[in-house]
Amino acid sequence: MKIKNYILSTFAIGALLLTSCSKLGPLSADNFTVTPSPLEAQGGQVQLTVNGKFPEKYMKKKAEITVVPELRYADGATQFRGATFQGEKVLGNNQEISYRLGGNYTMQSNIAYKPEMQLSELYMTFVAKLGKKQVQIPAVKVANGVVATSDLIGRTIKNANPQTAADAYQYAIAQRKDANIRYLVAQSKIRSSELESATVQEFIEMLRQIKADQKGYAVDNIEVSAFASPEGTLKFNTKLAEDRQKSSQQYLSGEMKNIGLNGYVEGQYTAEDWEGFQELVAQSNIQDKDVILRVLSMYDDPEERERRIRDLSVAFQDLAQEILPELRRARLTINYNVIGRSDAEIEEQYAQDPTKLSVEELLYAATLTENPAQQKAIYQTTAQQNPTDYRALNNLAALALQQGDTNAAAGYLDQAQRLNKDAAEIMSNKAMLALSEGDVKGAETYLSQATTSENYGEMLGNLLLAQGKYAQAEQALGNVKTNSAALSQILNRDYSSAAATLEKIAQPDATTDYLKAVLAARLNRTGEAMNALKAAFQKDATLKQRAAKDLEFIALFPTTEFQQLVR
Repeated sequence: MKIKNYILSTFAIGALLLTSCSKLGPLSADNFTVTPSPLEAQGGQVQLTVNGKFPEKYMKKKAEITVVPELRYADGATQFRGATFQGEKVLGNNQEISYRLGGNYTMQSNIAYKPEMQLSELYMTFVAKLGKKQVQIPAVKVANGVVATSDLIGRTIKNANPQTAADAYQYAIAQRKDANIRYLVAQSKIRSSELESATVQEFIEMLRQIKADQKGYAVDNIEVSAFASPEGTLKFNTKLAEDRQKSSQQYLSGEMKNIGLNGYVEGQYTAEDWEGFQELVAQSNIQDKDVILRVLSMYDDPEERERRIRDLSVAFQDLAQEILPELRRARLTINYNVIGRSDAEIEEQYAQDPTKLSVEELLYAATLTENPAQQKAIYQTTAQQNPTDYRALNNLAALALQQGDTNAAAGYLDQAQRLNKDAAEIMSNKAMLALSEGDVKGAETYLSQATTSENYGEMLGNLLLAQGKYAQAEQALGNVKTNSAALSQILNRDYSSAAATLEKIAQPDATTDYLKAVLAARLNRTGEAMNALKAAFQKDATLKQRAAKDLEFIALFPTTEFQQLVR
């Protein structure tokens, strides 16, 4: 009987040992450290780092275990890339884990983010075998949910500044009218043939036009600049240039009196026009002109220069025949402005008959109102009257983007691009449109063709934000005060800057309040977060659905209070 009992006991112990050797026990959450925890969506991805540990005497020598992180949520599950580990007697190329000592390992992986992942649980799952036999290791829960604040880029981009195409309207356009009166050598008397020249007659006609339409023209000044060619003595040339100034000034004053145009004719003279001489020689086809200019540049003394000029004019007849006569002159100048319609006149003309306004005046008219409906009507009129100009269509797209009408914006941008395929404003707005639709790759392509757009830095910041490059996004956005700028600062954990930005947003909306709530929650300011959420929900009740799943708030508020708020 004792022998029988001994045999049975021995058999039972053997069976127990065989059973224990043929299994792999459960692992616990203490065997895993997940970073970040909870997980976080960044650039449309959920990134994961797992630092795991196999305990001592866990990894059987013939065991092979594949560890697979799995994110489970209401409608499904998504697995991260796993890693395989092996015991000491397994032939393979995976990381070997000691049975006696155990071992540590690190896994890194990422998956594409989906909104339903906000409320989720991260499990470590296992595929294991001992030798050729499959064995079960229970899954282990290691983390809760995904913080998806970065996903707010889809909302913050709507608060960004699209790029309008500028008008070229100027109320006062600076103009200049010149005419030359040429003199004979060593003389200051004006020849009648000079006064009858086309340039002088056009100059006098311009004075008549200014007199006839003094509302359309504004004169800055009228002046005479007289010169003498530099081949004479300095004393002689000084007196000659002064006399030429007086004669031309007297002539011009008399003409203005005859026309009835009031004003003083300013006068000045230059005794030796070296600057004009060098300019004319440089522009001429005179042989060895470089030699002439080099010789003159060697002398600073006026008398020596005069002598050299006389010598050169003998050696180079072209100087005496072509260059020097052109320097014996008086230049008549009118500096004036062409005056356009005032703001009030443009608005009045638009109301009466917009067809009499130029495209520049029409585009400018849209800047005189802050009413989007009025701006839209003006741009539509502009596009209709100027079917080959892309700017009004682009600006209609900009208005549509501000109002969140992406379909209308896309249509206007396509029309504008058919008129000007390379316009930087169009490409910048297409980048903004792509970001609002979650097309980060498309936005990157469009923005690469919009580097000269005025809002390039802001759109680049939004693109970097969508790519998960928060520090670079904050830098690119610079001093821009928008929801996207605040979001980049929150995600970059620059909370003081985010608070300042949120207070300075020109047109705060529901997203602005929601961001204030996120910021307050991160700073553990429960009351501020609650008030900001209430303000956001009043402006946009759909944000309740997001907040109900948002890990920024779930751990902050008491369960019943939060459920009542988002109900």
